[in-house]
Amino acid sequence: MAERIPREQSLKRVHGPSALFAAAYGNVGSSIYYALGVVAVFALGLTPITFLIAGVIFFFTAASYAEATVMYPEAGGSSSFARHAFNELVSFIAAWAQMLNYIITVAISAYFVPHYLAVFWPALGHAPGDIIAGIVLVGALALLNIRGTKESARLNLILVCADILTAIAMMSLGVFLVFSPELLISQVELGVAPTWGDFALGIAIGMIAYTGIETISNMAEEARKPIEKTVSRAVLGVVIAVVGLYAILPSVALSAMPVVQEGGEYTTELATTYKDNPVLGIVENLGLANGVTEVLRLYVGLLAGIILLIATNAGMLGVSRLTFSMGHHRQVPERLRQIHPRFQTPYVAIIAFSILAAITILPGEAAFLATMYSFGAMLSFTIAHAAVIRLRRTRPDVERAWRAPANFRWRGAILPATAVLGGLGTFTAWLVVIALDPITLYVGTAWMLFGIALYVAYRLRQGLPITRTVKVVTPTPLGVEEVEYESVLVAFDERTPFSEDVIATASRLAATRLRAIHVHSMITVPNNLPLNAPMKAEHSAAASKIERAKLIAGMRVTGKVVRVRPGQAGYSIAAKAREIHARAVVVGLRDRGGVPVYDDTVRTVLSERPCRVLVVSGGTAGAGGIGAISGGGEPL
Repeated sequence: MAERIPREQSLKRVHGPSALFAAAYGNVGSSIYYALGVVAVFALGLTPITFLIAGVIFFFTAASYAEATVMYPEAGGSSSFARHAFNELVSFIAAWAQMLNYIITVAISAYFVPHYLAVFWPALGHAPGDIIAGIVLVGALALLNIRGTKESARLNLILVCADILTAIAMMSLGVFLVFSPELLISQVELGVAPTWGDFALGIAIGMIAYTGIETISNMAEEARKPIEKTVSRAVLGVVIAVVGLYAILPSVALSAMPVVQEGGEYTTELATTYKDNPVLGIVENLGLANGVTEVLRLYVGLLAGIILLIATNAGMLGVSRLTFSMGHHRQVPERLRQIHPRFQTPYVAIIAFSILAAITILPGEAAFLATMYSFGAMLSFTIAHAAVIRLRRTRPDVERAWRAPANFRWRGAILPATAVLGGLGTFTAWLVVIALDPITLYVGTAWMLFGIALYVAYRLRQGLPITRTVKVVTPTPLGVEEVEYESVLVAFDERTPFSEDVIATASRLAATRLRAIHVHSMITVPNNLPLNAPMKAEHSAAASKIERAKLIAGMRVTGKVVRVRPGQAGYSIAAKAREIHARAVVVGLRDRGGVPVYDDTVRTVLSERPCRVLVVSGGTAGAGGIGAISGGGEPL
């Protein structure tokens, strides 16, 4: 019989603090290349203080995301938290706000890429070259994501190291060459430069510096035990690194480009001349020799362009994954999550939201992009904080491998001060944005109302309840509803089409820990070809099945494309099951004329039977039948 896995063992940890830090910083760090200039437009001489306050809110929000993600390691972030804490309508509101965040992340990152690459081609540094280049970049990345793409973890790590070292070098040079505390203090005239309203708006917009905050929560479930030390050290490391960066670098920037009064108005080159490439502004105003400055300009311009390009692509991936998750929970029409027949990617969503990102680039207004991001992010973060607080009250006995710090008792519940203070901070920031920026209020409200109307209309048309969760695929494995398997192997060959039934069955059976599901996607190599023969199309099709499985089951899924000889697929599946000590194997049946066929591969797996085998039929409709055979060959 299969081994029953106790719940307390289901969230095994495999990465230490350094791995979590690298992943989180790699997503958050890209914002330094545009946030400095955008925030300085409003905060002027108080820009360093603005980022420090936003950093405190960042820490509180990271703590809430970490606790909730460890509880429910599912795709969706704040949308998932809201589903468990409140209902499906609140979950949709959080998801729709997140969607706005992803669209703006794509737009603002793509818009700033040409401004840094203008060191090589000056026409990219101003309109219409920057707008055209940004829109072309969004279109190109949309096509790449439709075909299917993935990030290189090694390349990201190298770029993170290069980015950190570059920032440290610039801060060190700046502190040595231009930093002046007296000058920084003299630039501030409280209530005037900046006004209190602009200072408050600067804090809200300053949250754009933390565009990758959800990475921390997504990686929290991978943290090695003891979870308290691993996650807290990783979060603390990111907070110190990023907040320190945003405390020191703005101070250096304002020392090099101080606030001055011109024509009765206060301004700084950081918010005017270098608003669209603030880090280049620092390089050019350090007072270095011309040759050194030129070399640094080219280096920083190229590094910034690459990092922002990766950030744009990460936003595009976020759009596709969030859309698929929303479609899976029947929050958006099925058409929006439709999968490309060849590339197996949600191409309709990628196209639709890429068009929206391109439209937001058209005005060429970085400040508008920043306030729109703040609108969506603060709303989404507020819901995440509220969800953590409500879960503490309604589900106090649920196992929490990690809890947010600074807890207190109120009305019989133990609540985290970080969620309470963080929620107040993000909600206040959201109110500030909509109160002080009418355009953001109108556009943001229109976005949310349109989404809610779409959701309600779709639910009513489908005859679904507005507030209850309904998934697209909910198969029930026969006789094994109460069994949780430590590891499940899912197998596909090129003749077996991808099936949501197969993945949903594996997801229902597998433990909730990281990497509980392994997809074994096979390519059959003809005998007349070498085993390593180029088979690009076949490899792409096999890899797409793994990526689509990740869209459904999230971070529990790993996978590998494997090459086999004709007739060896079944033996390859059995061997892989033994290698990873799989407790269950799930295979699908291919159809022949509408009739499920037990082909040689399935028969071989059943004869080898390294563990329990479940055979799923019915394609992707979600109504397939499921048969199970135990390791001893007895029907369940």
